[in-house]
Amino acid sequence: MNENRNIIIEKVSEGLDAIRPYLQADGGDITLVEVSEDMTVKVKLLGACGTCPMSIQTLKAGVEHTLKSLIPEIKEVVNVQDDYDDMLY
Repeated sequence: MNENRNIIIEKVSEGLDAIRPYLQADGGDITLVEVSEDMTVKVKLLGACGTCPMSIQTLKAGVEHTLKSLIPEIKEVVNVQDDYDDMLY
């Protein structure tokens, strides 16, 4: 299970790397915080993405859709607040 989890974390990181240039083009960014046991991906939207009124749509229609298409095991993608300042990945 642990090896499978590491593979999933690697795939999530690769998926975020593919999305990142689009976010950076608008002055934002994204970082992976955690992939939980229940396969919820926790990310933190940074820069312009963190304060944009469209960030939920970006998160669900862009990030979540992309990651779920790459990794069907993913349950959902959620944005975490400032209490996750120490990123895990």
